[in-house]
Amino acid sequence: MTRLMIAAAMLFVVSAPVLAQGPAAKVADLGWMTGSYANDTLEENWAEPKGGSIASLVRGYGDGANNMIELIVVEEVEGSLVLHLKQWNPGMEERSADFQVMDLVDIGNKTVAFKNRGEEGIQNLRYSLSGDTFTISVGTARGNFDIPLTRVSPH
Repeated sequence: MTRLMIAAAMLFVVSAPVLAQGPAAKVADLGWMTGSYANDTLEENWAEPKGGSIASLVRGYGDGANNMIELIVVEEVEGSLVLHLKQWNPGMEERSADFQVMDLVDIGNKTVAFKNRGEEGIQNLRYSLSGDTFTISVGTARGNFDIPLTRVSPH
């Protein structure tokens, strides 16, 4: 019985990293995100996937002024994808000291979703594209909301 428990424990320890890993994916699978999208208050610009990463520069604005800058980088890690996100206020004042790190939880036809590893900030983030509408679905401790953007320029 003791040997069986030890074998079961070893199997759990060995398989735990595999269970924690997100779905298999490559940044090339996110090529559909490439381009510029905007609405009246937000602009998101995705560069083409290259060298194992894809990145976006995001700018929030209102009343004729910038109110937020955001950098998003998605990288290939151990056969899946990891998203790193950081935001700044005007004057490049950090909103938080560290990058937020999110793991891939779902990927499909022109849709991708990530879940925060921590408890601070955005908890869930999904991107989807339907025609020229690029939707960012955001989940926070205060609730969920969608940000629809329209394609401004293709890749």
